Amino acid sequence: MEGRQASLSDLARLVGGRVRGDPEFIVTGISSLDDATNSQISFAVNHRLAQKVYSSRAGAFILPESWPEKLPPNVIEVRDPYLAYALVANYFVHSVFVPRGVSPGASVAHSCCIHEEVTIEAGVVIGEGSTIGRHVHIYPGVVIGKDVEVLDETVIFPNVVIYDGCRIGRRVRIHAGVVIGADGFGYAQGPDGMVKIPQIGIVVIEDDVEIGANTTIDRAALGETRIGMGTKIDNLVMIAHNVGMGKHCVIVSQVGISGSTKVGSGVMMGGQVGVVGHIKIGDGARIGAKSGVPQSIGPGETVSGIPAMAHVKWLRMVNVLKRLPDLLKEVRNIKKRLERLEDHGKRKQS
Repeated sequence: MEGRQASLSDLARLVGGRVRGDPEFIVTGISSLDDATNSQISFAVNHRLAQKVYSSRAGAFILPESWPEKLPPNVIEVRDPYLAYALVANYFVHSVFVPRGVSPGASVAHSCCIHEEVTIEAGVVIGEGSTIGRHVHIYPGVVIGKDVEVLDETVIFPNVVIYDGCRIGRRVRIHAGVVIGADGFGYAQGPDGMVKIPQIGIVVIEDDVEIGANTTIDRAALGETRIGMGTKIDNLVMIAHNVGMGKHCVIVSQVGISGSTKVGSGVMMGGQVGVVGHIKIGDGARIGAKSGVPQSIGPGETVSGIPAMAHVKWLRMVNVLKRLPDLLKEVRNIKKRLERLEDHGKRKQS
């Protein structure tokens, strides 16, 4: 991560931290505690990494305000070192967009509206009536259907497919292999088998969304499937037709959300969560990894388990499950003792 540089005081202003050491120390990049050089900055999220901090060759560090040990020579103290790391890393990897235009190897329909300042690489296919905004970068192998809108500063990585009519906002990042706008899974049972329900809606991706590799987001049967502003979706997630998702959600790998479910803003779902259709997940809800969600969840609730229940209750149940073999043994012993007492009582009566 070389190329840019900044003084320690500049980085402190960027992250809202306090400098301990030389404010004019020049930082040329950011790296891990193990790999950083004496002109780079590194970070530690808590004091458990103290030994690695003191043995690191980094020239400066981002450390929590509560750091209990003696501070290294050049430090930025912050309330949230992980957030500060993210901000500093973004500073050092930032690059100025250089438009290279439309490659001769791309196939772009004549009726498209393409901004002059774009990079559209070889092997891209863009259908009739689509609009591509300023500073959009589309990598090889991307297929964009008819009447698709892709707004400014969006990046679409290789082999993404965006079906007809879908709308992609500003500063969206869509990673390799994503499919947006495939048919939702909708069928009606007929006398001679399943009858397909036409999926004639669209998908709307709002600004600042990031979508991980090989994720699929289905078009609506009617209306739209919508992903709210600032939401971050991991790899291998499946979002079904007519799902409505609020702002700034975090959806981790292998989550599946069934059709017409409404997800509020600020919701977090751990890996492999499964959500049934036609329910509501309230704002700020938290759903633990591998949970099965069969019913609506209220705002701010934290749930886990199969079926999902209050997280504290689930932890108690798991603790009981661990003890089941011993409890079963105790129950069997009690049963044997009762049987012996009954036999003794019968003999006494006779």
